[in-house]
Amino acid sequence: MKTLDVDRSDAAYRAWLKEAVRKVKADANRSADTHLLRFPLPEEWGIDLYLKDESTHPTGSLKHRLARSLFLHALCNGWIRPGKPVVEASSGSTAVSEAYFAKLIGVPFIAVMPRTTSQEKIALIQAQGGDCHLVEDTRTLYEVSARLAAESGGHYMDQFTYAERATDWRGNNNIAESIYHQMQQERFPEPSWIVATAGTGGTSATLARYVHYMQADTRVCVADPENSCFFDGWVTGDLSVTCDCGSRIEGIGRPRVEPSFVPGAIDRMMKVPDAASVAGVRLLDRVMGRKPGGSTGTGLWSALKIVAEMRAAGEQGSVVTLICDPGDRYLDKYYSDAWLAEQGLDIAPYLTVLEKLLATGEWTGE
Repeated sequence: MKTLDVDRSDAAYRAWLKEAVRKVKADANRSADTHLLRFPLPEEWGIDLYLKDESTHPTGSLKHRLARSLFLHALCNGWIRPGKPVVEASSGSTAVSEAYFAKLIGVPFIAVMPRTTSQEKIALIQAQGGDCHLVEDTRTLYEVSARLAAESGGHYMDQFTYAERATDWRGNNNIAESIYHQMQQERFPEPSWIVATAGTGGTSATLARYVHYMQADTRVCVADPENSCFFDGWVTGDLSVTCDCGSRIEGIGRPRVEPSFVPGAIDRMMKVPDAASVAGVRLLDRVMGRKPGGSTGTGLWSALKIVAEMRAAGEQGSVVTLICDPGDRYLDKYYSDAWLAEQGLDIAPYLTVLEKLLATGEWTGE
């Protein structure tokens, strides 16, 4: 029997691949780290709250890190090919970042998004040269994305499956390593808690894995909005649970428990009312003069609840959460009283809880 030998090496493709990887890595090399901001709490509390400001990335959100990792992962696996589109199911911020990297390496990009996605995000994707394919039912995002990729000969990036495996959680300047490095000179350098939110689940997986790998005592809490299944799946252990409608807090909350969510790695979850999330972003705007997106409010509400618990228990330490993206993408939503009224959201009671906490140190919310 003869030796069977099939050589599919392609010098032109390898040259293109090397240049594509170089461009993506060069983007990281040009980027400075994001700021770790202190939230103003009374010094005498002995508790410090920090916000990792991921809105300062070139594409304006935490998803810039994820998109870079996803592109490197897909390129090195041979999944992205010259001239063929990258397709992604995304409610916005990941699509903005992936459109940026697709343009950087010169391939088409198609974002499959809910029709309710903000016009600001759609405009940002289009500004990067991406196309937007809008769907009525958020539950069809995955199916439509896979179909479009198959029909075009492109690659379905599938952030919800690959987010947790595309990121090097042991280091390589991931978000967890960055936080710990920036905390080194603080009075409580090892955070008592890190609070994240979940869109894919990849960020919380990276944070929790890094904590365990570094043998730190930090605990990781994931804050989940209404109309999302991560909390229910984590509490019950049933990862097949689904929701009938999509999250009003763009970028986080999913109608299913995504494959990138690693429930066993995290310590705690909170189910945060949407009105509380919006109260959180309004508070941050008022206290620090920064307008973040809605997911930041979800995390901030949970972080402040933990601060209140630590104060009540007489504990000292630090808590870290994230500014995920800027609020100028949501001016017609979370900063619009008309939108709140349309959605039936009353943020006043939640703002009262937060304002009382800052004034007295007491938490009166549930």
